[in-house]
Amino acid sequence: MELPVNPPVEPMLAKSIPSLPTAPGMSYEPKWDGFRCIVFRDGDEVELASRGGKTLTRYFPEVVEQVRAQLPERCVVDGEIIVIRRDTGEPRLDFEMLGQRIHPAASRVKMLAEHTPASFVAFDLLALGDQALTGEGYAKRRARLVEALAEVRPPMHVTPVTTDVDTARDWFERFEGAGLDGVIAKPAEGLYEPGKRTMYKIKHSRTADTVVAGFRWHKEGPIVGSLLLGLYDDEGRLHHVGVAASFTRERRAELVQELEQYREDVVDHPWNWAGQAPGSAAESIESLPAEGGTRLPGGVSRWTGKKDLSFVPLRPELVVEVGYDAMEGDRFRHTAQFKRWRPDRDPRSCTYEQLDRPIRFDVESVLAGRP
Repeated sequence: MELPVNPPVEPMLAKSIPSLPTAPGMSYEPKWDGFRCIVFRDGDEVELASRGGKTLTRYFPEVVEQVRAQLPERCVVDGEIIVIRRDTGEPRLDFEMLGQRIHPAASRVKMLAEHTPASFVAFDLLALGDQALTGEGYAKRRARLVEALAEVRPPMHVTPVTTDVDTARDWFERFEGAGLDGVIAKPAEGLYEPGKRTMYKIKHSRTADTVVAGFRWHKEGPIVGSLLLGLYDDEGRLHHVGVAASFTRERRAELVQELEQYREDVVDHPWNWAGQAPGSAAESIESLPAEGGTRLPGGVSRWTGKKDLSFVPLRPELVVEVGYDAMEGDRFRHTAQFKRWRPDRDPRSCTYEQLDRPIRFDVESVLAGRP
């Protein structure tokens, strides 16, 4: 492969800020919730490179096929690989289904490529033909991208862009219902600087009161690694919804003492992951029983594989307020942030009803430029 910009290339990143920035020529685009991917094409040679520099090529043969069919013969395009779920009402992004695509078995990759095909959303152009564009401002790169990909059709897309801040605010509020992750802002004259945070990202920020039903030890010693968080459903079952894990070493040691009283007299803990005893390793998700084909309350995620999921069970009596950005199904999309203890809250009042659920929105309307 001989291109003006050759792999490996670390993608340009974005710094998180609380609100939309405004400046002359500032562009705004949806923040896609998928796998960041730089596509390198030199004739029939195609490489899909992840944010960490690892290859995604073998996992997405249908994307490789579309790159050969629709992208310019020699180009380097920055974008996002996404999976759209269409069986639950309005089509929306599904990061969990996307995660299933990273599988070692070629037969399973082939099957998933047929049943849950991925799409590619282009949002920057690093090279075209024999010309490198990383030294050009974003506005010029965007114009070249739109021109070069003018004829692409689904499942290949060019992300919508606006320079109107009111439109961007509207996108921020409405597009979350389609599974998008916020808004990205890009200065008009910004160069493409690999690995540098020269763009801006604005994501949703929320809080929830959750039940602490266990913790895991830290890998570096007898200190708390993470708090296991739960919420009750309408039938009174406590579901594992995520973890809070960002603490200083000193704070981790303090938590051991604070949680000690809740370790005593634990009876009929609601999270019996594969019948594990306290301190034992949980089995993989494939071995877990299910109710009606779904995970048991507190059941582990398919992401974990055979990872040791042992935890120290606690009586579900302690309530903590945490910060989170979005939900992925019935769980927090990312690690939650510890805010404060809530001794005034009844654990049974910590239910899913308190969560801010975005209005459902059709992601295909976003991709088609009909927002």
